[in-house]
Amino acid sequence: MTVLTSADSGSIARGAQILREGGLVAFPTETVYGLGADAASAWAVARIYDAKGRPSFNPLIAHVANIEAARREAVLPDAALKLAEAFWPGALTIVAPAAPGGSACELARAGLPSIALRVPDHPVARALISALGRPVAAPSANRSGHVSPVTAAHVAEDLSGRVDMILDGGRTATGLESTIVSFCGARPTLLRPGAVAREKIERVLGAKLAAPIRAEIMAPGMTASHYAPNARLRLEAHEIRAGESALDFGGRLTALAAPGTVVLDLSPAGDLVEAAANLFAYLRELDARGVEKAAVAHIPERGLGEAINDRLRRAAAPGLSQIPAQ
Repeated sequence: MTVLTSADSGSIARGAQILREGGLVAFPTETVYGLGADAASAWAVARIYDAKGRPSFNPLIAHVANIEAARREAVLPDAALKLAEAFWPGALTIVAPAAPGGSACELARAGLPSIALRVPDHPVARALISALGRPVAAPSANRSGHVSPVTAAHVAEDLSGRVDMILDGGRTATGLESTIVSFCGARPTLLRPGAVAREKIERVLGAKLAAPIRAEIMAPGMTASHYAPNARLRLEAHEIRAGESALDFGGRLTALAAPGTVVLDLSPAGDLVEAAANLFAYLRELDARGVEKAAVAHIPERGLGEAINDRLRRAAAPGLSQIPAQ
């Protein structure tokens, strides 16, 4: 059941508690309504993808309270700090290398070494982030492929019954998504035009923004291969071969494993949300255990299974290329 409520101090406090408990809260920003989850919780972030019907694990923007909070999450070069000081709070998203010890989970970053950050300029959004005390991961609060919402009613039309709370803060002021600028390469790069004009950004930087080197990095997760373990993955496995470990789902391979075989089950119960939450952590666990070859169980191609299988296919692809994108 979804609670739609006016965004007063009491409902914002309740919304922060819902986020702490792994729930989803839709809230207004100055751009569009966002679908928020605790960015530190892979389980909660997986619920975002499930609620939106998002076709792949694209990186999510982590909304933070201020520049100091952003610096705990990312390594911000001087040029990025200049933009932050000029446009935050506001409709600018900065992509930068993730800081060691940052709180945002890997699923929110889609396994990339970068993180996307924004300080929103809306009193409800800022109050919710402050009440949680951690970054809030939030894409637009609509079903994937639908028009971004600018009112709480728009959110309810798309997501009623799929989120825990909708904070109604009225119509958003801008109605256009944030501009995204990356600082992961040699030059600041415009990844997405948005509510802050390119010309304003270039005036602050004193230089032109670069275009992405390859068109596919304009959209997250579009490279042929993505984060992968060192192990060679064999997908759609129905048995564990000699010398293999296993990445299981629903216990399908566990019962076949010889004693001492490393088996990590994404979800013993066959829950796709749980499997999504565990995916990146378990891929890294294969590395930590020194696994060279791994059989991967069949995962249904429905709901979040589509995105999980997409990432597994990229992880199994040759010529791994970790290109920061947003």
